[in-house]
Amino acid sequence: MTNWIDIGPLDNIPQRGARVVKTAFGCVAIFRTGDDDVYALEDRCPHKGGPLSEGIVHGASVTCPLHNWVFSLETGVAQGADEGGVATFAARIENGRILMDAEQLAGRSAA
Repeated sequence: MTNWIDIGPLDNIPQRGARVVKTAFGCVAIFRTGDDDVYALEDRCPHKGGPLSEGIVHGASVTCPLHNWVFSLETGVAQGADEGGVATFAARIENGRILMDAEQLAGRSAA
């Protein structure tokens, strides 16, 4: 059974925007799409360490603000000719609140 942590209300993140959650392992970017889906990714581009939370959200992707690498919000994998990826975390919406998988965060922080 998954233990979910309440991150806060969905309305705290603008559509096509992001917020950062600090964890024991580092920062996680929580993204909200224009369709009100939520995704959680490591907030560090593998290319030059850019903060993905400051990138542009388009569809189910985010573009790094430093060098325009595009990442899938669903898989964390770089798109196009770029190679690499970022860690993804389970996130969902329940009763207007964003929840994240606590066990996954704890497992990642131990790595």
